This record gives sequence, structure tokens and C-alpha cells, in this order.
Amino acid sequence: MPAVSSRLPVFPWDRLEPYKADAAAHPDGIVDLSVGTPVDPVPELIRRALTDASDSPGYPTVWGTAELRDAITGWARRRLGATDLEHTNVLPVVGSKELVAWLPTQLGLGPGDRVGHPRLAYPTYQAGARLAGAEPVVYDTPTELDPDGLRLLWLNSPSNPTGRVLGKDELRTTVAWAREHGVLLFSDECYLELGWEAEPVSVLDPEVNGGSHEGIVAVHSLSKRSNLAGYRAAFLVGDAAVLGELLAIRKHGGMMVPAPVQAATVAALGDDTHVTEQRARYGARRTALRGALEANGFGIEHSEASLYLWATRDEPCWDTVGDLAKRGILVAPGDFYGPAGERFVRVAFTATDERVAEAVRRLG
Repeated sequence: MPAVSSRLPVFPWDRLEPYKADAAAHPDGIVDLSVGTPVDPVPELIRRALTDASDSPGYPTVWGTAELRDAITGWARRRLGATDLEHTNVLPVVGSKELVAWLPTQLGLGPGDRVGHPRLAYPTYQAGARLAGAEPVVYDTPTELDPDGLRLLWLNSPSNPTGRVLGKDELRTTVAWAREHGVLLFSDECYLELGWEAEPVSVLDPEVNGGSHEGIVAVHSLSKRSNLAGYRAAFLVGDAAVLGELLAIRKHGGMMVPAPVQAATVAALGDDTHVTEQRARYGARRTALRGALEANGFGIEHSEASLYLWATRDEPCWDTVGDLAKRGILVAPGDFYGPAGERFVRVAFTATDERVAEAVRRLG
């Protein structure tokens, strides 16, 4: 039996290690802008909720507490404009990456099935298809895909890595096309609350889906908007039939969000103040880094939302990575996200204010 790893490409970040070592050798230390991991403190009200729920000796439920389901439906109505939501329309998950990686398997996909994802995309969409034995297929425009054998279609807006935002018309057209061809549509919207030059829209918006959740599910995470990457707190909202099937499967698999994390999620979704404050931090870092990169000869494409700048000097991405590493700055090569990114780098603005200021100084 072949090793499971033979179905998968080399883990992208392993290829970056030599450049990380070069950047770390800088006399003033590394400025790591390669990964979009939060560095700012977890808001106090969320930590307090986690602590208060820490005496949780029993097993949590896969579906989560009623309070958690109330919090998710309430947030989705308030923030996404979703309508007609019941508890059956939501499902907590153990971080969104776990969901992306194992969704095709949990849906029963396998050889002969196809999974569509953007040409420039988070590598886990492809990995998830391959783990199930299905075929990943890329698209520039989803409605131009051959629907034959296409069982799952991923949207990602705002995009990782490009920060591109899909407008209502494009989303509406894609939802209608997927329904026409019986293709299940999952929309990864984990950066939706981080729009800068555009206002991201969810597939759950009635102007996009016609007031129906049929055939569509949105994926959301608290990792970025609430600094909770370490908590693995995420959730799905959408088609009750699809989520009911996933709930049954995940019960068998014991895929339970820990009870203290469920309580922390309730607190996080009930408070918008900390999100506004974190956005302000990211906005200032984004402005500083964008100005420094442009002054250094970089062009910035898209990047109207998310936590990244999609930057190019119109040269092979690894040349850019190597040059910046010599200055102690580590960025992600664009080809991590597909061959179409081979002349770009992804620059995260999730470093501390001090490290961002240091990157700006070195770029100057």
C-alpha cells in the first residue's frame, strides 16, 4: 500500500527553512512576514470566558452548546446579513484548516470526483482533494469549469494569498451556476472582516443567494479577527442538510471543539469592539509596509482585503525571497499558492509594530 504522503506535494513551508535561517542570521534579528499568524494578545474578555469555563470535566458535544449556536446564528445575521437561520444551519469545527483538509473525505468523495479551487489558492484545498483520492482542478472563473464529475467547488473571498474580493454579481452568478449543475459550493470567508479597499460580501447575503441556503456553506474562523489561531475556533453556516450530514460524520469521528473554546467563541462573537481595535492595528501595519515596498520597487496587486500584500518585482519569486532574507525579512514565495504566483511574494502584516517598523527601516 503506498504511503499517504505520496498523494501530497512537499509541505510548502519546509522549502522555506533555509531562507528562514538566512533571515534569522541578521544582526538585528528576523522579521517574519511569511505566515499570517496573530501576534497580538487575545482580548481579555475572551481569555476570561475561557478561564471561567476551564472546569469542564465532561465531553463536549460535536454540535456545541445552545449558547454557541445562538452566538453563531446571531453573528451571521448581524455581520453577514444572513436570514432564516436556525441551529441546524450552523456547525462548529476544530479550526478551518482541519475542515478544508478533511471535507472531501467527509463528503465521501473519491476517485472520479473533482474538486474545484482558484488557480491561486491556499494549498490545503488541493491537499484535501488528494487526501480523499479526488482530483483537484483549478479555475480562473468557476463558471467556466466543466461540471462533469465536479462535486465540490471552493470559493475564497477575500483571497489568500492575493486579497482579491469577489463582488456580489460574481458571487450571485457562481451560486446560480453551482445550483444549476448540482455542485456543492463551500465559500472560505475567513478574512471577511478584514476589508481595506473593498467591502467583502458573504455567499449568505440574500442578494447573493436569493434568500436560500440550498447548496451553499460559508466557512468562518476566529483566528484572524479575534487573534484566536491558538484556540482552533471556527464554524460553518449554510445548508442544513449538508451540515446535518457532516454533524453525523463528525460525531462518529469525535471532532469536538473543547468546551472552554466554545465558551470563548461565544464571547468573541458577541463583541465587535476588539475586532475594530485589531483592524486598526493591522491597518497601520499594512499602510507602513505597503509604502515601504512600493518605494523599494515592488508593485502591489489586489490586496484590497485580508492580512497580506501580494507583491512583485517581476522576477522569480525565490529570487525575491532570497534577497529579502539577506535583509532579515522573510516572506512567502508566490508559487506556494500555484504556478501563477511564481513572480509574486506574499507579505503578511501580522508582525508586531516593532518588527514592522524594523522591516520598513530595512526596506528603506
